[in-house]
Amino acid sequence: MGSAARQWIAPAWGPPEQWRLVDATVPAPGPGEVTVRVRAAGMNPADRKHVTAPRAGVALPVPIGYEISGEITAIGPGTTIGSGEARLGDEVIAFRVQGGYATSLTFPAEKAFRKPAPLSHAEAANLLLAGTTAAEMLERVQARAGETILLHGASGAVGVMVLQLAALRGIRVIGTASAAGAERVRRFAGIPVAYGEGLLGRVRALDLPVHAALDAVGTDEAVDVSLALVADRARIVTIAAPARAAEHGFLSIAGSQPASAAFRDGIRGELVRLADEGLLVVPLARTYPLADAVEATRFLAEEHPGGKLALIP
Repeated sequence: MGSAARQWIAPAWGPPEQWRLVDATVPAPGPGEVTVRVRAAGMNPADRKHVTAPRAGVALPVPIGYEISGEITAIGPGTTIGSGEARLGDEVIAFRVQGGYATSLTFPAEKAFRKPAPLSHAEAANLLLAGTTAAEMLERVQARAGETILLHGASGAVGVMVLQLAALRGIRVIGTASAAGAERVRRFAGIPVAYGEGLLGRVRALDLPVHAALDAVGTDEAVDVSLALVADRARIVTIAAPARAAEHGFLSIAGSQPASAAFRDGIRGELVRLADEGLLVVPLARTYPLADAVEATRFLAEEHPGGKLALIP
């Protein structure tokens, strides 16, 4: 027997103003599934992007949200979660779920991992999507201890995760940011440089060898400066400029790519462990009630939050 819940859906392709918060029935978990009471839903640009226009194989209405933190309320027969054994009431996180903007959700148990104790639900709900993306960016350019990398968008969610993972591995990071974001870059051991006209000269003035470049913003400036500084195209990666990557022969990654999905699934446990040991933090800008998802999505798209956002049922 299922249970009642509230869930945000996109009934049509288009802007968030069309979204609806509806009553839903959450199915009881079968073998290999869990039901989780959502304590916080993480917010990511992809939540909005993926329901703006039709996508192959995706039918309307589309449940919104990919990342959650909460507690297990039901477990399917003979089921373990991604981090091992689990019991009713255990606190867990999950990402790449369907319909995380909800009060409750049933999904494949392998997506659930024990919530890192140092993180609040709102923080934990924002760990894995940004964290796995950052880890893959470092992996794909083969960044190594003692090297220096250039990171475009260093004060954003993915950028802050790159900074932390790089510092743990002994990699120096030059990070582009606004004046307001510079302190955040320093907080996480990066060397801030202001983006905008003259960026290439400012990076060169640091007199540091740039071995690889990571682009988390997708601007022409970010791509052009990366190409000017890094000769080896295999050591440039973007998550936001796929057309420029195809044009110039450098790497473009996305969670929808099979190789990216496989890597990100494989690194989840390591990120959870680091967060549980207090070695990864999630800067949180603000939280919103679940009912205010449209307003929160608009803020995420139009402002510079200075940290992650979460919806609280």
